[in-house]
Amino acid sequence: MGQTIAEKIFAAHLVDKPFEGVSVLALDRVLCHEITTPIAINDLVKRGMDRVFDVDKIKAVIDHVTPAKDSKTAEQGKILRDWARRHRIRDFFDIGANGVCHAIFPEKGYIRPGFTVIMGDSHTCTHGAFAAFAAGVGTTDLEVGILKGVCAFKEPRTIRVVLTGRLKPGVYAKDAILHVISRLGVNGATNCVLEFAGPVVEGLSMEGRMTLCNMAVEAGATSGICPCDRVTVDYLWPFIKGEFPSKEEALASYSRWNSDPDADYGAVHEFNLTNLEPLVTVNYKPDEVRPARELAGTKIDQVYIGSCTNGRIEDLRAAADVIRAYLAAGKKPAPGVRCVVSPATPAVYRQALAEGIIALFMDAGFCVTNPTCGACLGMSNGVLAPGETCASTTNRNFNGRMGKGGMVHLMSPATAAASVFTGTIGNSPLYGA
Repeated sequence: MGQTIAEKIFAAHLVDKPFEGVSVLALDRVLCHEITTPIAINDLVKRGMDRVFDVDKIKAVIDHVTPAKDSKTAEQGKILRDWARRHRIRDFFDIGANGVCHAIFPEKGYIRPGFTVIMGDSHTCTHGAFAAFAAGVGTTDLEVGILKGVCAFKEPRTIRVVLTGRLKPGVYAKDAILHVISRLGVNGATNCVLEFAGPVVEGLSMEGRMTLCNMAVEAGATSGICPCDRVTVDYLWPFIKGEFPSKEEALASYSRWNSDPDADYGAVHEFNLTNLEPLVTVNYKPDEVRPARELAGTKIDQVYIGSCTNGRIEDLRAAADVIRAYLAAGKKPAPGVRCVVSPATPAVYRQALAEGIIALFMDAGFCVTNPTCGACLGMSNGVLAPGETCASTTNRNFNGRMGKGGMVHLMSPATAAASVFTGTIGNSPLYGA
C-alpha cells in the first residue's frame, strides 16, 4: 500500500512511538513570534532550560503587534528580542525588517518539501503549500520543540480534496477554500491533513496554494498540504539552485514526497469549481458561506486587505485591478467606509510601491500600514467598534475576532476592493469578465 505526503514525512522524521497512534518527529523548523513564544521562553528560563536545539532551524519574527501598542506588547517583543540575541538566532526579523510570519518565512526560502514545521500559531498550516507537514502547537509543544527539536503528534489520516474545473475570472483561491470549508464544515477535517490536488490546484501560484493551506485549519485540519510540482520548484529556485544542477533534478528529488497513486485516504472529496462565484462568509463561522451577490446591500464600515491569508503581492494586484477599474469608470470610494491595507512583508510593500499599487490604494483612500497581523485578531491597526462591519481578506470571522461586537465578512481581495466603492458587499466588476 502506498503512502500519502503526510505519511511519508512522518516515516522519514520518526524519532519514537511512545504510544499507539502517537509519533514523535524530528523538526526541520521551529517558527516563533512575539505573542506565543515569550510564554515558552519564560517557562524555559524558570526551569533552568534556557537553551535552543539548533540556531539554524529556529526562525523568529515580531509581527502580531508591530510596532508595540502598549507596555505589555512592548515587553513581549523585548522578551523575544533578548532571547534571539542571547542565543544568536540569526534569522530574527525585528521592527523594520519584519513581516507577517506565514508570509515572510516562505518568502525567505525557509520551507522546503518534506519538512516538518511547528509554530505557536494555528495558521502554521500555511506552509504545507510546499509539500511540508506544518502544524500549529501549544506552549508545551513549542517549548519542547525549541529545547529538543522534536514534537509529538497524533498520526493524522489524510483527506484528499480534489478541485476540478477552472476558476472564472474574478474568482480566486480564497473563494475556493471558502467553498471547501462550507462543504466540509468547521469540524469536518479535525485531526486530519487536508491534501489539495486537481487541475485548480495545479493552476494556482504558490501564493494561491498558501491561501488554500492557510485556511485548512478553519475546517479543523491539523495541516493543509499541496503536492510539489514545477510551480513549487520555480518559487524555491533562488534558494535551492546551489543544491541541484537543474530544476528538473530538484523536482525529481522533491517529488519523492508526493503521495503514491495507491495511497490510502481517510476520505476523498471532489469539487468542480467551474461555476464557483465569489464567496463571502456570514455570521460567525467560516463554514457559513454565501455568494457575494446574495449579500448585495450589506452595509460595511471598514475594508481590510492583508494578513497571512491574502497580503501577498498577488493579492494586492488583484485588489488593485478592481480599484483601477472603478477609478477608470469615474467611480469614487463610498463615503463613510474606511479602508486599510497591510502588505504582508517589506518585499511585498517594496514591490507594490514599484508597481504603483501603493499609490493606487492611496488614491482610493486607503490607509497603508506596515506589515502586521494586528487587525486580523483585533489587537491593533484596524480594530472594529461594537456594531461595526468589516469586509476582510483575513481568515476568521469568530464573534469578536476583529473587535468586541464587530462583524467580519471574509472574502477575496477583489471582492473586498469592490466593497470600497459600493459601500456594501458585492461582486467585483472583474467577475466573469
